[in-house]
Amino acid sequence: MPNCLDFAQFFIIKAYEDGQEEQMTNMKLQKLLYYAQSLHLALFDQCLFKEEIQAWRYGPVCPKAYHFYSEFEAEQLPIPDQDFLAKIPSSCQDLVEEVWDYFGQHHAYYLSGMTHVEFPWKKARKGLPSYARSTEPIAIEDMKLLGHQKLEEIERNHPDYRRCLAHLLDQAFDQPTNSPKYIEEGEVNDWLTSLLS
Repeated sequence: MPNCLDFAQFFIIKAYEDGQEEQMTNMKLQKLLYYAQSLHLALFDQCLFKEEIQAWRYGPVCPKAYHFYSEFEAEQLPIPDQDFLAKIPSSCQDLVEEVWDYFGQHHAYYLSGMTHVEFPWKKARKGLPSYARSTEPIAIEDMKLLGHQKLEEIERNHPDYRRCLAHLLDQAFDQPTNSPKYIEEGEVNDWLTSLLS
C-alpha cells in the first residue's frame, strides 16, 4: 500500500506540471492529502494511505508528511524523483489527479479556511478555538462522510451538471401521461373473492 509521502510527491509533481509549484507549500499539501483520503474513503470504503490525519490549528495535517517537509515551512516544495509512481495503482493515481484538478487550483489559506468550516476538523477539535494547538485524530468515518459531501459538490460544480439535469427533467415531464384506470364496480369483490378461495 502506498503511503502518504507517495501521494504527497504525486501532488508536488502535478503542481510543477501545471506551473503552480510556487503555491505548493507544506500547508497546501496537507489539505490535498486530507481531501484525497476523504474522497477515497467515500468511493472505496477504505483508506488511501494508513497514516493518521490530525486536527491541527491550520486544518487537517498528516504528521508524517508534515514532518518530512517541515524544513520548507511556507516555501515552495522541491520536485521529487518520479520513482515512487510505480507504487501507486492507476486507480489511485486517477483519483489523486481528480483531487488535484478540483482542489489544486486553490491557495493553501483558502483550503485551510474550507477545512475550518467543515465538520470533521471541528468535531475532532472538540470545541477548541481555531488558534489552539491540537493533535486529535480526525475520525475515518467523519472523513468518509465529508468525502460523500465533496463528491456531490464536485458533481454539482461540473460544467455539464445543469445541462444533464435539465435534460433528465425534460424527459421525465415530457412522458405521455396515460389516463388513469378506474376500478369498475364489482371488480374489487371479484378480486377479494379470488384471494380468499
